[in-house]
Amino acid sequence: MFELEGIDHVALAVRDVARAAQWYVDVLGFEHRHPGMWDGVPVFVGKGTTALALFPIESPRPLPRPRGSITMLHLAFRASREQFSAAQRVLEARGIPFAFQDHEIAHSIYFRDPDGHDLEITTWEIAGRD
Repeated sequence: MFELEGIDHVALAVRDVARAAQWYVDVLGFEHRHPGMWDGVPVFVGKGTTALALFPIESPRPLPRPRGSITMLHLAFRASREQFSAAQRVLEARGIPFAFQDHEIAHSIYFRDPDGHDLEITTWEIAGRD
């Protein structure tokens, strides 16, 4: 048996790596990581222990996926109730549409990044359950 520490990173294919990295920095408050490594492929951005590896769509590094392969449904980030509310204000101010869902034990908002990846911000701190 072994014990994992958590998810290290999620690899995403994007149309424009620099644009995608800047979007995650500007909108979600991520920071650039490992600058200058691997000849710039992938570009890492992250916050806390969460990181994304951004690959150009045409990158030779990710393993090829067979036609009809199953893909990720969405990528969810956790936030405090206060930051969950702040995220909604930021998305509204930037004109990024999102949908709210009440999951009874958590609240979530769903939206897309510039490449169409489905993202979620969720909070487990909801009224009556704090």
